[in-house]
Amino acid sequence: MPRIRRLHAKDWALLKAIRLEMLTDTPMAYVESLDAARRQTETQWQERAAAMSGDDSITVVADTGEDGSKLCGLMRVVLKHPQSPDGPLQAMLISVYVAPEHRGLGLADELLKMSCSAAAEELEAESIELGVHEENVRALAFYRRHGFETTGASRPYPQDTSKLELAMERRLP
Repeated sequence: MPRIRRLHAKDWALLKAIRLEMLTDTPMAYVESLDAARRQTETQWQERAAAMSGDDSITVVADTGEDGSKLCGLMRVVLKHPQSPDGPLQAMLISVYVAPEHRGLGLADELLKMSCSAAAEELEAESIELGVHEENVRALAFYRRHGFETTGASRPYPQDTSKLELAMERRLP
């Protein structure tokens, strides 16, 4: 089983590699295009990795190899600021990816478990939400298995506005 850990700013080259893999494997799952990601400079990747491991953002990764030189999974949790000053804190799960050769082996379960724990304990979120394509049956089943429920809210899917992105949410302990 790959090692689950946090992304650090120094991991920018690993982040770049997995992001390009993500966009190649499932381009419709992410708002960013592969071409846009390829055009980013090393400095932009360094800034991106730093932002993804900042105060309001936690990125959990799975690395393989004895030296941790390749990432095979990633989930990012960002803090959503409440609509009102006394509103509940909520986190958003984004940029979910597990490399094809690691799917169905429990890696996504471990990444999600660590992501939810970090959202609750470090970001102090009371709930976590995500968006999932209405036809992604496998993802819907995975999130339901982990206590997420559809909220009834939806919006046009960014990459194909004839389809819907369904909102799912789960209370955090």
